[in-house]
Amino acid sequence: MLVALSFLAAAVFSALGAWQVERRAWKLDLIARVEARLAAAPVPAPGRAAWPTLSRDADEYRRVTVRGRFLPDRAARAMAVTEKGAGSWLLVPLVTATGDTILVNRGFAPPDWQAPSGDGEGTVTVTGLLRMPEPGGGFLRSNDPAHDRWYSRDVAAIADARGLGPVAPYFIDADASGNGPGRPVGGLTVVAFRNHHLIYALTWFGLAAMAGYGAYRALREAPPR
Repeated sequence: MLVALSFLAAAVFSALGAWQVERRAWKLDLIARVEARLAAAPVPAPGRAAWPTLSRDADEYRRVTVRGRFLPDRAARAMAVTEKGAGSWLLVPLVTATGDTILVNRGFAPPDWQAPSGDGEGTVTVTGLLRMPEPGGGFLRSNDPAHDRWYSRDVAAIADARGLGPVAPYFIDADASGNGPGRPVGGLTVVAFRNHHLIYALTWFGLAAMAGYGAYRALREAPPR
């Protein structure tokens, strides 16, 4: 019985190790694709016709640009902790000339931030990174639309709370090109991917080897029948 269990454990651990090898290959490919997007020239933000085809793997962190008018009276603030301290992301709807509404994260604003006179008025051009929504909320904290408390950049929920109607299924993290005195600080997007799959794979393969060796010793030391 012990030998059978050892062989079973070795097989399971080996399968888990192989799965981690596959995950590592996927993660390395994802990192390479994202790095290529970050290095590319910005392209027009996807319009309404392209919205149904967007996906996190294929489109997130793509550099995009869009032109339109902000709706500052519909802005929302989502909790943020950045290199500049605690505060909020200023999320402002932008309406394009074609009528598309896109939520733009203009950047970090400290707790006491107030928009300076004329901020965001008129037609503006925003360049930044296409990001996918963060539904639900943050760690152990759910978004509370009724009290206008946002712990994540939940596009659909914010659009519903602000009565925006159909909006793009993504938001744009504005880069630093729009920074200026008194404005939110853009360009603080952190692009990082955890990649510990090799360590996990080696751990599982090590356990498989130990289980296999245990089965081998059990067979060697078993009394002859």
